Amino acid sequence: MKWKIGNVKISNQIVLAPMAGICDYAFRSIIKSMGCGLIETEMVSDKAIMYNNFKTQEMLFMKDEERPISQQIFGCGTDSFKIASKYIYENMKPDIIDINMGCPVKKVAIKSKAGSALLKNPEKARSIVETVVDSVPIPVTVKIRSGWDKSSINAVEMAQIIEEAGASAITVHPRTRHQRYDIPADWSIIKDVKNHVSIPVIGNGDIKSCYDAKRMLDETGCDAIMIGRATLGNPWLVKQCIDYIDYGMEPEKISVEEKINMVKRHADIIEKTQAEKLAISRMRTQTAYYMKGMYNTADIKPKLFKMNSKEEIFSLLDEYLASHKQHLREFVKQNQILS
Repeated sequence: MKWKIGNVKISNQIVLAPMAGICDYAFRSIIKSMGCGLIETEMVSDKAIMYNNFKTQEMLFMKDEERPISQQIFGCGTDSFKIASKYIYENMKPDIIDINMGCPVKKVAIKSKAGSALLKNPEKARSIVETVVDSVPIPVTVKIRSGWDKSSINAVEMAQIIEEAGASAITVHPRTRHQRYDIPADWSIIKDVKNHVSIPVIGNGDIKSCYDAKRMLDETGCDAIMIGRATLGNPWLVKQCIDYIDYGMEPEKISVEEKINMVKRHADIIEKTQAEKLAISRMRTQTAYYMKGMYNTADIKPKLFKMNSKEEIFSLLDEYLASHKQHLREFVKQNQILS
């Protein structure tokens, strides 16, 4: 189903979550190839943009093929948000700018008083949203959690303030900052927010299958769903959700060979777009995600994280695939004998 954020048209109801340390260009391009309707980048610091931090500049890399794409910013000051949002709009030209008011990690929420810390100060949050909306001519969205802790659930209040401040959409992760990811997400909070605002609401939390995605849309009435951790090593989930929601198509099993081929494709993109040292680290991490849960991989991870080249990683993958195929042949042969 098509929908819009401001004037930005989005082809389906699947949104990629802005996962820190994950959503580089390589990861986003794989997710986009699965048909993802809206891509969100990993968050960048408003102050790091102000001070022209080199690493942050690298994180802002994006291509037209990813559109529509949203760049997420975190911070706690209106002046720094104004400078950062203008810089991003003028230099990177994303379709949307997203403000992070949900990150629970200490470095952001405690040390920087950003992310989910803004849930404790609704008027400051209002001022930040108004500032960014006034600074750029593209839609501005906000991602929040249900509240700072269980005694201060204020997602509906925050959503209404964010809408009044001029935001074009809001994403709700229905856990508090203190709950992080430790308990089931309370989807009723997403429904409550949807019932109290007129801008699009994106639901986020505990989407692990296409069935979860459809159920969240049905139970909460949200306009779209955001998927994060469940896509790690499983980008096919995006296509499965689109196919199931839009066409009622059941998901197909992904073969080991398909997974190995995708690891290699992902690694090739990383190699072309990252500095060598970081590229190898990202390759190892992503390979581990793809291999997780696959048959007989207990000894793979220790070997993987000692490797220092793409060629070594590919050789390990080829050995595993050959071993897997041999195991299948023996399994089939044994069953034929028994029958």
